[in-house]
Amino acid sequence: MSPSRAPAAPMLARTPVRPHGGPDARGAARWDFSTNANAAGPCPAADAALRQVDATRYPDPSYQRLRERLAAWHGVAPARILPAASASEFIQRITVVGARLAPGPVVVPEQAYGDYAAAARAHGRTLCISGQEGPRAGQRPTLRWCCDPSSPLGLDAPPPADLGQCTTVLDAAYAPLRLHGRGTWAGAARDAVFELISPNKALGLPGVRGAYAIAPREGRAPGADWVEALVAAEPSWPLGAHAVAMLETWVSDGAQHWLARQRDTLRGWKEQLLAVLQDAGAVVWPSVTPFVCAQLPPGVTVDALRERDIAVRDTSSFGLPGWVRLNAMPPDALCALAEAIGALRQPVSSSPRSTKGNA
Repeated sequence: MSPSRAPAAPMLARTPVRPHGGPDARGAARWDFSTNANAAGPCPAADAALRQVDATRYPDPSYQRLRERLAAWHGVAPARILPAASASEFIQRITVVGARLAPGPVVVPEQAYGDYAAAARAHGRTLCISGQEGPRAGQRPTLRWCCDPSSPLGLDAPPPADLGQCTTVLDAAYAPLRLHGRGTWAGAARDAVFELISPNKALGLPGVRGAYAIAPREGRAPGADWVEALVAAEPSWPLGAHAVAMLETWVSDGAQHWLARQRDTLRGWKEQLLAVLQDAGAVVWPSVTPFVCAQLPPGVTVDALRERDIAVRDTSSFGLPGWVRLNAMPPDALCALAEAIGALRQPVSSSPRSTKGNA
């Protein structure tokens, strides 16, 4: 008698891909306004470092040299540097570690990157909107997300007044791309939070995944005692050789000087982008970053633009339905956007004259 065949494992439905900028199922759009990556990149120094990577060897699993280099640049102890496979990986990791160490709701900004909420839901945590927590018996928030400059709006987001009450993560992904003003997160506020840094956008290399967090200074800062658990939950070799090269280059003088020069370029491109949108009659939200959110004129939709090989980011998943996010791009891309909007925009019909009182 032949052995019975094991029953086939049921097919599990794949979780739908979360909304993101960049390539879609059709590939990359020729004119991609949908990501927040530095369109003046890639950074030549980082690009050269990536080309020299020896991918035949594992990186040092402790990342000792990298952590010391990052720590020296930030002026912190190396023990406070926590490597992460990406910002999204760290979002998941601190959410699940926090659920074990300090169960409670997670606070997210009203308009925010969807991965904060997705991680909370995946680990069965209640969500609260920042400023709308309200008093709940036994429901004091134990993890809070901040982002400065904010996403998707690119606005200043000053630190909460009660940093000492809740473990807080400051997502600083867009701080290197700030074009106007200065942030309000001073040293004391930064020392009280986990600061999450993912420089691939600023370097114009979003396809290279790699990030790190700076843990709160030891003391009374909420979450300062989470570091050991976060390290224990870290996957083996979270950073590949290419990510190590990118992060080492990130804190070099060459990369920082290049980025400072490119901010001037991005300011010019942003002014041109605003002119295109304003000429088209779009409603534009001001920002301190190269990217802006806008309500496009009737007829100009995300799908219609994509058919013309132009990608913009629908902001519904950020909690901002009816708007799109666009990144500052070079002049040829801006010309393509202006032409597409001009072709798609529906003419505004004049309102009929009122006949009231003429009957």
